[in-house]
Amino acid sequence: MPEGHTLHRLAGEITAVFGGSRVRVGSPQGRFAESAAQLDGALLVDAEAWGKQLFIRFEGDRFVHVHLGLYGTFDVRDGVAEIPLPVGQVRLRLARPGAYADLRGATTCALVTGAERAAVAAKAGPDPLREDADPERAWARVSRSSAPIGTLLMDQTVLAGVGNVYRAEVLFRQRIHPLRPGRTLRRTQWSAIWDDLVVLMAQGVRTGRIDTVRPEHTPEAMGRAPRVDDHGGEVYVYRRTGQACHVCGSKVRTEVLGGRNLFWCARCQPVFRSRAAR
Repeated sequence: MPEGHTLHRLAGEITAVFGGSRVRVGSPQGRFAESAAQLDGALLVDAEAWGKQLFIRFEGDRFVHVHLGLYGTFDVRDGVAEIPLPVGQVRLRLARPGAYADLRGATTCALVTGAERAAVAAKAGPDPLREDADPERAWARVSRSSAPIGTLLMDQTVLAGVGNVYRAEVLFRQRIHPLRPGRTLRRTQWSAIWDDLVVLMAQGVRTGRIDTVRPEHTPEAMGRAPRVDDHGGEVYVYRRTGQACHVCGSKVRTEVLGGRNLFWCARCQPVFRSRAAR
């Protein structure tokens, strides 16, 4: 599933290509046809993301709410000489002269009002990529929870936009075991996690990929081969099970938590033991 930086990058692209223009809106597949007819020819104002939710704003307090889910794609094409016929199951097409965008396979594609958009956003946790984000909201949940921090970081009602890659990498960078209960974290540790996510995810928006290794651990600095993976990016532990940790040389470990794979280094991220237990 795309992580939050992908949706913010997509929102920026849609705004740049279609913002301020009247657009043709269609649903070649037919599942969004009634709503598309209401929007066809309307002014597309802009697009924004909140975590993994995308909202495309049209005049008249109307929004198209999109959640890509596991298999959704939203391909934006600009500078084309001719708009091609749709290929495959295109649920939503936006078009203006010289540009088009096709949505396929999304979990959600719905026409909503501003109030409905606000209700969706209200259920989500703070998004590290939004200027209006309040990390204290997430800390209030984390600091009271006995659930593992690895679970809490993936809970979109606690923190919006973080997926499996950012979860694994930020916990490694902060030397925190993914199974450590949220309520055992110190306030300074939470602040470090949040601040790191703000930087890493903003970089992901700029580059379109997830790179999390520090300068001293890049392939060039270490004299190692670049990572080869369809997710791209240089990482410490994500999908590196059994490989040597770039920092200490121990083998990266994995186990399943909540149906998703955890990745961590047992030496760099030791198991938490409370002082009371000791």
